[in-house]
Amino acid sequence: MSLSSAARAQSLLCAGIQRLLLIQQRSRGVSYKAVVFEESGVLLPAPHRTATDWEARSCIPAGTVQRAALSGGESSLSLQYSRGELTAVEFLQELGQQCFEIVSLKPVNSPLLSLCFLTAWKQVQKQLPTMAEAAQCIRAEGLQTALLSRGLCPGQRLLPLEQQHFDVVVESHQEGVPRPDPGTYKLCLELLGVQPQESILLDSSSQNLEVAAQLGMKTVKVDDPAAALKELETHLGFPLQGFVPYTRSVRPGMEIPKDRLQKYLEDVLGAHPTAPLELRQFESTRSYLVKFGGRLLVLKKEEEPPSGPSGLSVPREYRVLKALAEAGVPVPPVLALCKDRSILGSPFLLLEHRAGHIHRTLSLPAVPQPRRRAWYGAMANVLARIHSLEPGAAELQELGEHGNYIQQQFETWTKQYRAVETHTIPAMERLIQWLPLHFPESQKTTLVHGDFRMDHLVFHPDRPEVLAVLGWKFATLGDPLCDVANNCLLWQLPGTSSHLPGLRNCDLGQLGIPTAEEYSQMYCGHRGVQHPQNWNFYLAFAFFRRAVMLQGRQCGSLAGEDQQGSCVLHRAQPGALSQHRPLPACSLCSGVSPFLGELSRGQSWEPRAVSCRWSSPTFQLSTSLAKGLPGRC
Repeated sequence: MSLSSAARAQSLLCAGIQRLLLIQQRSRGVSYKAVVFEESGVLLPAPHRTATDWEARSCIPAGTVQRAALSGGESSLSLQYSRGELTAVEFLQELGQQCFEIVSLKPVNSPLLSLCFLTAWKQVQKQLPTMAEAAQCIRAEGLQTALLSRGLCPGQRLLPLEQQHFDVVVESHQEGVPRPDPGTYKLCLELLGVQPQESILLDSSSQNLEVAAQLGMKTVKVDDPAAALKELETHLGFPLQGFVPYTRSVRPGMEIPKDRLQKYLEDVLGAHPTAPLELRQFESTRSYLVKFGGRLLVLKKEEEPPSGPSGLSVPREYRVLKALAEAGVPVPPVLALCKDRSILGSPFLLLEHRAGHIHRTLSLPAVPQPRRRAWYGAMANVLARIHSLEPGAAELQELGEHGNYIQQQFETWTKQYRAVETHTIPAMERLIQWLPLHFPESQKTTLVHGDFRMDHLVFHPDRPEVLAVLGWKFATLGDPLCDVANNCLLWQLPGTSSHLPGLRNCDLGQLGIPTAEEYSQMYCGHRGVQHPQNWNFYLAFAFFRRAVMLQGRQCGSLAGEDQQGSCVLHRAQPGALSQHRPLPACSLCSGVSPFLGELSRGQSWEPRAVSCRWSSPTFQLSTSLAKGLPGRC
């Protein structure tokens, strides 16, 4: 056996052993809900200890470092650094100079002092990223994280730390309960909403850990950060490294054979890395992130049986992505399509991973308010580019028929609805009767995405540029206005919904976000078309489609999901679930019902309150269509 083969075999064996230990830990039944990080000594090297050691080695009076960092009020070095006005190196150099001035030493020794501070900074650069990545991995698994900070004085830290990876931050000096007072931990647990036995505390202080343990918290002492994280992994049952945004560890029962995948990738990509292949999973249960050597790949497996209304979705998505890439539409680069079921059990698609930012919240909190309109403009622009693609030129004619897309979609979604119907919803029945009577007389045919929305777009981190459009499972040839209406539907849904939060009742002007009408006009401007006169029909059809999806989720929560995580929506036969208990009417349908009634009588839509709640063990939707459907998006 060659040296490289032996090294790879050893790496694979070690990875397998670690995976086995994690699986065993998961089977023990220990369920933690939160991890609490002490800032000093865990996320950061203890600043007091670091400063004290340096002051002793440099014969500097005790307390000099703290005084130098915090003096100057709003112009203090600590605040300048936290505001980004000083780089790390500049901060340390200025701090060294301030220390000299305080102790009245000659500036000639400044380089030596700065070198000492840079040495301390290297410790921070090593420890902080490791712990921050662990916090990200923990949150990706659905657990909460908390940060406990003493602070040097109210509102200031010696080395400021980003708090974006924590659900709860407790500042001891603000709460008036300095550790090891148990009140700090009680407050933290209360804010997290967990019991002591459901939490783990990481701290470098034995005294603090003892107090937390007396409350019932699991504790991990941090002397060596790497060893502490290994111990934490054994408690949690999942790895705390290798984090990639929007992914988590592979769910139990969703594992795929790494050895066969490794062999396939070596053959297709012509690479033979010595490091073992690593897998993480996206929110979609059939999409995996693959770390293969120095590359990040995305693997999308076919659902068995296929969940889409058009059969196998992976080959269709492969053809669509290839055509779009050749036409210059931003999509993830396609690497391969594998139809050989002997490798992973079903066909799969291999893509290059496209790094960027995915906005899960339509209010775009990560984007400065004056710039948010530009992000919506970029979304409208890329949708127009998709619809401007000529199907014939892109060799996509086989994706669907021309001219009867809405009729086919209506029949398909009605059949889906009947398959998961649990009781009669009058508003839904009226909608099913109303839609065929108002089909558009003529329909344009373009490539349609089928599920186009903000969280299916990968944006550049710093500018309004769409790097990739995701989620092409429902792509076909059809009426482009259906895509636009589905996109605009989010303006009609409440932001409090746990499923697909929308913009209803939001102050769009204050948020810097265009109205639905302004957005649809952006789209029409990019395409060079007029706004449709029968826009109400497209909105009603979008509501119908969404209502069927929600009914499928409700049905799945009642009947259960199979071991593969695929909803029974796509397996049930009509009437098969009629024995289940009745459900409250879908609020979407309730909102459309009076709208349809007034349209059928030729009356204008008047505001009225329509509100109900649809609950299930796994899903809740609460909405109020107080203004009804507007005449235009």
